[in-house]
Amino acid sequence: MTQTLTQNIVKIDKTLRTLDGLIQADLLPSSDTAELEKLSDRYCIAVTPDMAALIKDPDDVIGKQFIPSVKELKILPQELQDPIGDYAHTPLKALVHRHKNRVLLKPTNVCAVYCRFCFRREMIGPEGDTITQDDVSQALDYIEHHTEINEVILTGGDPLMLSAERLTRMMQRLQSIPHIRWIRFHTRI
Repeated sequence: MTQTLTQNIVKIDKTLRTLDGLIQADLLPSSDTAELEKLSDRYCIAVTPDMAALIKDPDDVIGKQFIPSVKELKILPQELQDPIGDYAHTPLKALVHRHKNRVLLKPTNVCAVYCRFCFRREMIGPEGDTITQDDVSQALDYIEHHTEINEVILTGGDPLMLSAERLTRMMQRLQSIPHIRWIRFHTRI
């Protein structure tokens, strides 16, 4: 990026969710806006105040993770909509069962920050497919009835975006399943 940004001067007090917000916070040059409108229509933007404070330039190692780039618009013919094959291994809306003994439990599709490299970015965010309590309940029933599963990875979205009450209920249910030995969290929080 040729334009130097002065992010440290701007005080950010709420999560930035638009290109205009990123420009006003000096995290994105206004020169890229026209091209990036296409991208922001397709993928969510969210940069929390704490994360924004860490970004010195959109091209630094932290900025590249969260600030939209026109490079994202270039999609090669060999790139896949589902690069790791989640769809083929999704028996239920909130569950991916790719490996015999391990599942991904997706109790939410919301994140505090949206990573530009996320391979689930078509599925997550406020415009994504809502995951209901019933979807999670069905996934927990599935886990309980598949005794070969001994590891559950909570992912999403970000499972730590759930309320303490919902997270507690889910953990209690998982801990009550005798064949579950490991519970892991994939989180940015």
